[in-house]
Amino acid sequence: MPAFASSPASPASPASRAPVDTTAAPEQHRPSQPSQPSQPSQPSRPSQPSRPSESARSGEPSDSSDSSEPSDSSEPSGPWDDGLIARRVTEATTAALAAERASALESGGRGPGSQIPAPLAYDGRLRSRLDALRELVGLSRTRLDSGTLAEAARVLDEAAARRKLSGRHTVVAIAGATGSGKSQLFNALAGVAISETGVRRPTTAAPIACSWSDGAASLIDRLGIPGRLRRRPLQSPEAEAQLRGLVLVDLPDHDSAAAEHRKQVDRILKLVDAVIWVVDPEKYADAVLHERYLRPMAGHAEIMFVVLNQIDRLPGEAADQVLDDLRRLLDEDGIALGEHGEPGATVLALSALTGDGVGELRESLGQFVAERGAAARRVAADVDAAAADLRPVYAAGRRVGLSEEAREEFADRLADAVGAIAAGDAAERAWLRNAGRACGTPWLRLWRWYRFRGESTTGRIPVRTAQPDEEATARQRVEQAVRTVSDRASAGLPAPWAQAVREAAVRGSQGLSEALDELAARAGLPPGRPPRPGWWPAAVLVQAAMTLLQVVGGLWLFGQIVGVMAPNLGVPVLLMACGIVGGPLVEWGCRMAARGPARRYGQEAERRLREAAAGCGRARVLDPVAAELLRYREVREQYVRVVRSGTGVG
Repeated sequence: MPAFASSPASPASPASRAPVDTTAAPEQHRPSQPSQPSQPSQPSRPSQPSRPSESARSGEPSDSSDSSEPSDSSEPSGPWDDGLIARRVTEATTAALAAERASALESGGRGPGSQIPAPLAYDGRLRSRLDALRELVGLSRTRLDSGTLAEAARVLDEAAARRKLSGRHTVVAIAGATGSGKSQLFNALAGVAISETGVRRPTTAAPIACSWSDGAASLIDRLGIPGRLRRRPLQSPEAEAQLRGLVLVDLPDHDSAAAEHRKQVDRILKLVDAVIWVVDPEKYADAVLHERYLRPMAGHAEIMFVVLNQIDRLPGEAADQVLDDLRRLLDEDGIALGEHGEPGATVLALSALTGDGVGELRESLGQFVAERGAAARRVAADVDAAAADLRPVYAAGRRVGLSEEAREEFADRLADAVGAIAAGDAAERAWLRNAGRACGTPWLRLWRWYRFRGESTTGRIPVRTAQPDEEATARQRVEQAVRTVSDRASAGLPAPWAQAVREAAVRGSQGLSEALDELAARAGLPPGRPPRPGWWPAAVLVQAAMTLLQVVGGLWLFGQIVGVMAPNLGVPVLLMACGIVGGPLVEWGCRMAARGPARRYGQEAERRLREAAAGCGRARVLDPVAAELLRYREVREQYVRVVRSGTGVG
């Protein structure tokens, strides 16, 4: 391969415009003999089977001129240049890059001794929250629309996907506006000119990834960055030790005029573990940056760096003033600042052009990557954001549920609709009438028989056919009872669950009036004759004795009138008077004694009809409503588990 200049190529030169896959090229030009031991900063790995280049695998065209040139295995230390990065690649580096690409294979066939990055591990608390969120989404799919649950489902999918990938690497994106100098900062951190810089806007048209250690291929694959846009930093033992495990991604401008660039920024920002926001003294207060990105990501402060670049353009103390104003704006956005050892965003001022402050950022970034907790914190922040978005559909404004008072009122309304009170009164009157027939004088009984000869003598409540207006009134009472109980049950519930409760009540009310009519016809009629108390036979005997006295006294007087018996008016008149007065007195006494049993009999009939109506209403309306309330309580319990401790839920 011909040797290129060791210094970075000019942006205007044709060579700098020809992209070459730096990860695929070594695989394409690997020498036939085994690779030599790697440098100390790049531990050697067993050679893996060769695989197609990333350009071919991703469908990107490769540089034919590079692929046609044979590899010069006799000069492993010769300089090599891909047009965007100038560095020296030895045989050991070639083998290391090939091993990194081979380690991205998910299937079997890896050679013995190959080092596969350990997957990311979530702690028990985060796993519990993710499990609760998964259960929450599953329980809510039939009650909430897919759009409401879309973000929560995305968080679950991305958390599961990130957990399968390397836990030793941290993916950090550099984002910023046009002209903020993020690509310049990207190059300063890498130590070489990887990303293009210049006055042309936008300069960065596609995301570029730079990895400080092997094993990050699957993470970069997840970002959708092709092999031709994957780079390695300048080989430096000090830099590799400080930033080992870092995968840095330079994003296009978030305010680019090209819509495709903005889409790429939005997509990758949802996938990276952390983000470095680069602002400049002119656009640090840009409304688009704060309203579209910083403010919605306020909960992600712990995985956020905010860098004020180009401080070399500010005279005197102007840099401190701009930095203080930037902190004020971040505080207004709700972004916690990591000051005095508290968790939050790291805010720095630097100049990528002069290098002032870049070392401090590299040190902070190195500590951040060494903790290996950014990915889990990102997932936890995403869960927090999803829980905050779902709060309106799960958090009730007050204590909810169907109180016992509401249940009793519903039962009373149904009992009133079926006429339970009237049925009880009718049963009481029937019992009293039966007692009067049994204990009354024969003459009154004969008169009552003549008067009420068309009625039943069994004591049953006569069934009266309801009129159309009465049926309409009863139906309206039933509908009003259902509306009232559904309103009380749904009061305070979030809108989707309140609607589900009302729909359950409406479904149960269909056919409720007809079912209540059937119950009234069955349960409202006491079976058989009303029960007779034990004193009824004695009262009947006394009443019969009073009648016998009247008959004996009357026959005695009749005998005296016809001359059969000796005249003696006192005794027969006394006998007749006792019978005539005693009979009504016995009947009155029996009526007084029968009031208590009759009242209890009527109350029993009313209770039986009330229970039947309440049971019908409970089975058709209250039970479905209670089932919806129980489902809401279940999802709310899962939501409380999702919400981080210390965050109140109404």
